[in-house]
Amino acid sequence: MVFALDTSGSMDESGYSAKDAQRSKFEILLSLMKSFVSKRFDDNVGVVVFGSYAFSPVPITYDMHSLKYMLDFLEVGMAGSSTAIGDGLARSLDMLEKSHTKNKVIILITDGYQNSGTTKIKDAVERAKKLHVKIYTIGLGKESDYDKKLLEQIAKDTGGTAFEASSEEALNDVYKELNSLEPSAIRSQHYLNKQMLFTYPLALAILLLLYLLAKRRA
Repeated sequence: MVFALDTSGSMDESGYSAKDAQRSKFEILLSLMKSFVSKRFDDNVGVVVFGSYAFSPVPITYDMHSLKYMLDFLEVGMAGSSTAIGDGLARSLDMLEKSHTKNKVIILITDGYQNSGTTKIKDAVERAKKLHVKIYTIGLGKESDYDKKLLEQIAKDTGGTAFEASSEEALNDVYKELNSLEPSAIRSQHYLNKQMLFTYPLALAILLLLYLLAKRRA
């Protein structure tokens, strides 16, 4: 799983309501993201940030503690002030193509329109389809703040879901839904492969007891 995070200048605006005025949209986003990844257990997660260009400050890792630590170093404007959504997707696809994870997912989060970069969104989506990468999209703020139709089309074309988050509460609900749609793969595997291992020492104990009884009778 790779998070493609918009770090353009508009993400530095104050939160969604008067209650959130002390924190920027980006600070709220990271706070809820930390809560989300803390529930991923030993899942593999990476981060790409995009503004005028895109790069990966956090490679795909199973170490959620280190990932949450690295999130504290992310800031608005670190990739420029514009919005290169296509480049963000392309860099995320580069990471997933090199990874060994079977379930390849991108969570694209933005509050703006494509206005920068060298990668066409259409080309990135076609590449995602060829690599069987599912893209979930999250539009932050009011519908007029971001390209709603574009995000819906990206999600539809790749088998993902498009979400809207016009408040901190709504964004938190989106994370909960994502946790349900894409449960931690390793956690699920443990659950499905659950075995009653106590039967082995129990059988050994029974055999030993029978041996001792037989020996005593003899």
